[in-house]
Amino acid sequence: MKVAVYPGSFDPITLGHLDIIRRASVMFDKLIVVVMKNSAKTSLFSPDERVKMIEDCVGDLDNITVDSYDGLLIDYCKKEQIHIVLRGLRAITDFEYELQIAQTNRELSHNNVDTVFLTTNLIYSYLSSSSVKEIAGYDGDVSGMVTENVLERLREKYGHNSKGN
Repeated sequence: MKVAVYPGSFDPITLGHLDIIRRASVMFDKLIVVVMKNSAKTSLFSPDERVKMIEDCVGDLDNITVDSYDGLLIDYCKKEQIHIVLRGLRAITDFEYELQIAQTNRELSHNNVDTVFLTTNLIYSYLSSSSVKEIAGYDGDVSGMVTENVLERLREKYGHNSKGN
C-alpha cells in the first residue's frame, strides 16, 4: 500500500491545499494530512481547530486521514512507518526552500524518506494561508480562497459578521 504524508501548518487550509490533497488522493492508497507546529509562525487556529477544519473539507475522500504532530516530521514518518512526504509548490522560491527540507529529511531518515512535489494549480499559485489571514483580518473577501466552513471559522476568529466583501 502506498502511503504518503502531507504536512503543513494549514492555518487555515486553503483551496490550494485542497487541490493538492484531492489530486494526491488518487495517487496514493492513503494520504495522511498532518497539522505540524511551525515555531517560526504565530498560529491563528489551534491544532485541534485546524484538524477539524481539514476533516470537514475532506470528509468525502475515504482514503484521507488527518492528524497533528508537534515535533520533527521525520520522527512522525518513522513512528508511522511512512516513506513518502508530499509537498506542494507554487513558485520557484517554494522549490528552493522545499528542496533543502527534502534533502534534510532524506539525510535524517538515513535515505528512508523521499519527497514528492506537486505543482499547485495555476489558479491557486498566489494563495497562501498567511495572505488569507491578512485579508480576512481586515474583513476582506476570501470566499474564493477557502471553503465555506473555513470562511465561517475565520469570521468567528476575527469577529466579522459581514460576508467578507
